[in-house]
Amino acid sequence: MPSLINRAYILDLRAGGSMMRWFADQGVRTLLLDWGRPEDLERGFTLTDYIAGRLERAVAKANALTGGPVVVAGYCMGGTLAVALAQRRPDLLRGLVILAAPWDFHAPDRQRADQALLALDLLEPVLQHESAMPVDFLQSLFAMLDPWSVARKYRRFGRLDPDGEAARLFVAMEDWLNDGIPLAAPVARSCLKEWYGLNLPVRNEWRIAGLPVDPRDIRLPTFVAIPDRDRIVPPASALALAALLEEVTVHKPGAGHIGMAAGPRAEQELWQPLSRWLKARFRAG
Repeated sequence: MPSLINRAYILDLRAGGSMMRWFADQGVRTLLLDWGRPEDLERGFTLTDYIAGRLERAVAKANALTGGPVVVAGYCMGGTLAVALAQRRPDLLRGLVILAAPWDFHAPDRQRADQALLALDLLEPVLQHESAMPVDFLQSLFAMLDPWSVARKYRRFGRLDPDGEAARLFVAMEDWLNDGIPLAAPVARSCLKEWYGLNLPVRNEWRIAGLPVDPRDIRLPTFVAIPDRDRIVPPASALALAALLEEVTVHKPGAGHIGMAAGPRAEQELWQPLSRWLKARFRAG
């Protein structure tokens, strides 16, 4: 399960570089949730609508397809949503996999949180007009996290063999990055104000369907991947979540936020360790 602003095919990026297909080859039945683009109805959705509505129904359907509770994996924002799901509906799950998910939005410092809260005031006229945060605005917010990163990555790309594997992977990732999804206006307001501004998750004050989300209530076996070169979700933010979980295995891939799941060393850095964890806990594959 990806975040609400990204297409799911980063986990099925291309032949020979697909996390989903690799796990299927290991004998693990894989189901991929793509949220799709928010249409008129979804543009009024809150996080409660997504989690207690769409996500719970999707996982219930997965239960029906597989004959019982499943292991749910959430990537980035999808991992944060998966935490709320796991607390609300442990009956639907056997285990939980959280990949580079933010939790403490003021860690390691508040600068990016303050920028996000300021952005909300600037973006409010757009949210009211569009009932969503357009993709271009989302891209700008991510660029603010590391303004020089775009120039650096294209300089590296310029040094690659244009017919080589590394160049093809770069183009596939860039195509995915630029194929984002608008974020429903109520969700955008919640993320920028309640998460980044007020840091409600780490204070146990983030609520879904009126109830606080507290990871300490989760009793499921949980695998948490925290890439050590993540510039989108700082490791300190994700570690704050891992520290609250009771039965947790923390894995720290030597990769970045996207490279962990789809980069040239993704199999070694994430897929294989996660496969070993699944087999040890659930004898999958």
